[in-house]
Amino acid sequence: MEQWAMQYGMQKANGIELHYTNNGQDWQLVTTSPIPAGSCAIFIPSTMILSSNDVVEEFGGSLEAAENVLVQMEQGLEARLPLFRLMVKILAEYEKGEESEFYYWLNSVPRQFFNGVAMTDACFECLPPYAAMLSRNERNAYSRFVNAIRQGYVPLDEDTINDDRIVKWAYNVALTRFHEVWQPTRQKLIAPMADMLNHSSEPNVEIMFDGEGNCMVNAIYDIQPGYPLTISLGDPTNPTPLFAKYGFLYDDCKTIFCKAIHLEPQIQELGYGFKDLLFQTESGEITPQVWDIFLYEMLQNNDPGSAEQFFVACKSNDEATKQQYHDHYFQYTLDALKNHVYSILQDVDSLTMKAQSYDLETHPRVPIIVAHNNVVRDTFTMTASLLEQMG
Repeated sequence: MEQWAMQYGMQKANGIELHYTNNGQDWQLVTTSPIPAGSCAIFIPSTMILSSNDVVEEFGGSLEAAENVLVQMEQGLEARLPLFRLMVKILAEYEKGEESEFYYWLNSVPRQFFNGVAMTDACFECLPPYAAMLSRNERNAYSRFVNAIRQGYVPLDEDTINDDRIVKWAYNVALTRFHEVWQPTRQKLIAPMADMLNHSSEPNVEIMFDGEGNCMVNAIYDIQPGYPLTISLGDPTNPTPLFAKYGFLYDDCKTIFCKAIHLEPQIQELGYGFKDLLFQTESGEITPQVWDIFLYEMLQNNDPGSAEQFFVACKSNDEATKQQYHDHYFQYTLDALKNHVYSILQDVDSLTMKAQSYDLETHPRVPIIVAHNNVVRDTFTMTASLLEQMG
């Protein structure tokens, strides 16, 4: 893989090496020499980068016909067209075998994935509602892609597009290895070698593309020998979307979503996002916005007039008025939060027991599902303790 990349013009700073990860299922880039902040650690020329825009030019009308089928299946799928194009390109290169200029790269990427696309209905049944929803959404999007490809418009061999294992692999390669750019036009790109960078909530490098489409991996700060090169693959405050999309949990996760998916209307009305509604994984501490949505829902159900006033206070950042409501209704909000936390704890224990009853031979994703559920259980246990101390 590394020799292939260098033959195609990839350059890297002295000391950067490609290693297997601890579990032996993927690669990571590690430096054995210091890398100064601001320096280019890896350079990948545009000629070895897969571009969703280039796929449009390569496949022309046949791709357009398949895309027209795809966007008619479900609202919002138009935004995923760049991903669909990369999936088609990967399948086309796969069919070429050793004749493909990307053969050595394709041969280096994982064959097994643990994300939502790879999960079964039995897996979803072992996850809390939020994680199950995100994971199922990923698999549903994949199903739409497969349906569009199997219409026969794209010039791919029938044996390829009817092989679920190959098609799912191609989708997962595209999904988990792309980098999105918005200038000069929106497109998804896969830069071999740069796609070997793994996630950290405190990344030490960033991926950039110049005007000619070349990729640079630049050091954000000084990187000492022995450290892997890492990027951010998503919001570090909420690991569940990363779990659903990529199929991993990172070790330095500091917060998780409070799992109040049933309060999504209240969340949207107050202008919050899941990234605001957090429990600290190391202490169980609760962000103020969590208290807000539980109080707001309680007021909506019991005192609509007060709910409207509290809504205005939240939207206008009137912290004094908000605090008055929190003080007055504290015990009610506390009870609602306790009920929620204990309900999640009970559900997670039951879901984990169900997952552990599965045969690992037929359900290889059980360990990552149990690990996810354990993070939820451990965090919510600390949160429950804090709530009990409050009254």
